[in-house]
Amino acid sequence: MDNENNEQQMQLQLNLKPEVASGIYSNLVLISHSHSDFVLDFSAVLPGLPKPEVEARVIMAPEHVKRLLGALQENIYKYEREFGEIDLGEGQPGVVLPFGKGTPEA
Repeated sequence: MDNENNEQQMQLQLNLKPEVASGIYSNLVLISHSHSDFVLDFSAVLPGLPKPEVEARVIMAPEHVKRLLGALQENIYKYEREFGEIDLGEGQPGVVLPFGKGTPEA
């Protein structure tokens, strides 16, 4: 029965709209949460831009965020196995501000 469920999950097809297909670039994600939701605000900090703007907001239930975390961990493992370890620099800080900018604002 588990194989049937796995096969059904793998047959999921998504419609990708042309305006979404090119994606957005993000090197900064601000994460907040309530009891029932996580909010992920994606933006980009780039030289010459005075203040990053939120380009996309994703709101997810905690259960889905935990599944996303697991999927990301699995994919990072596969990536590093194929391409080598991802270097985070000195230590592993929780917040990385690219290009030496100040504190991000939401």
